[in-house]
Amino acid sequence: MRIFQNSGVYASYLPRLNRLANQEMEFRKRLQVFLDDSYGACHILKPPIELAPDVFFTNGDDEKLQKYWAAENGLPSSSSMEEILLNQIEHHRTEIFYNMDPMRYGSEFLRKLPGSVRKSIMWRAAPSGSVDFGAYDLIVCNFPLILESYRKHGWHAEYFAPAHDPAMDNYAANANRPIDVLFVGGYSRHHRKRAEILEAVSELSKEFRVVYHLDRSRLTRLAESPVGWLLPLREHKRPNSIRAVSRRAVFGRDLYSAISQAKIVLNGAVDMAGPDRGNMRCWEALGCGAAMVSDAGNYPQGMMDGENMLTYDSAEAAVSIIRDLLDDRRQLQAIAAKGHNMIRTLYNKDAQWQQFNRLVEIA
Repeated sequence: MRIFQNSGVYASYLPRLNRLANQEMEFRKRLQVFLDDSYGACHILKPPIELAPDVFFTNGDDEKLQKYWAAENGLPSSSSMEEILLNQIEHHRTEIFYNMDPMRYGSEFLRKLPGSVRKSIMWRAAPSGSVDFGAYDLIVCNFPLILESYRKHGWHAEYFAPAHDPAMDNYAANANRPIDVLFVGGYSRHHRKRAEILEAVSELSKEFRVVYHLDRSRLTRLAESPVGWLLPLREHKRPNSIRAVSRRAVFGRDLYSAISQAKIVLNGAVDMAGPDRGNMRCWEALGCGAAMVSDAGNYPQGMMDGENMLTYDSAEAAVSIIRDLLDDRRQLQAIAAKGHNMIRTLYNKDAQWQQFNRLVEIA
């Protein structure tokens, strides 16, 4: 089975990748730098991570990476990103196309695929407006309500979860965790509920070490710039207590390292998520051995409130739960250990790969 997995890189991550790969001018070498940094590794299937010979992986929105492949394979320098991706699929003789960037490469792109492609599968775990995904044989993600919305369109949709990245285990083994509470994530107008929680928990910095690695939105950065103070952007500014504990955004192995320094990782869904839970921070927090305190909701199998994680239903509850955990290190360590054991066994890469093969059969 010749599988082609296409992924993408978050715009805020790209500068880090360019720094890490600044000496690499070949497709394979830049791709290896990306894979070694473990960015999005929970979503990458086992064979691409192992660079299996019959599997092809790329980031179809990484212009440098794709242009390297184009030059190495005789394509004109003027080739578009879509043309390069189509040529990669044809060159690979792809049978199963697994696309994690369907907003960029949607149904229109699928209609241009070469005849070797037997089945097309896409991942999409966010509301998508009126975008048409009907050309895909199967849509997957780990949010049941989003899957149900796809089915209402008449599309075939099935549950599929991220997997534990084995590279996390070395980070989970770290026992020296000087940060009491860590948050890593975005800060924008889409995070109103999250902002309320962050502000309440930031007040704990008077007693504990609290660190937020925030990826600020464009509007938040503008609002907090010298020019922004002159504009009506007050609602986009971070409260002073949040700014006081904020650090730069972290990605890849830097994210793993940050979590490995933390006793507790605070998590919170974006406002548009509804009651379903299971964002990437769940896999990263538990995978790197921290105790996760997250917002109440419907979590994936195995993530159990009071057993291997703790949930809150208000800002006041979040503060209380965190304070109690930090006062009871035995319980904190037990929850963290159970969380890590659960994620690395129930959601290992072999299980994810086996499930993907089952999905291919029914697509």
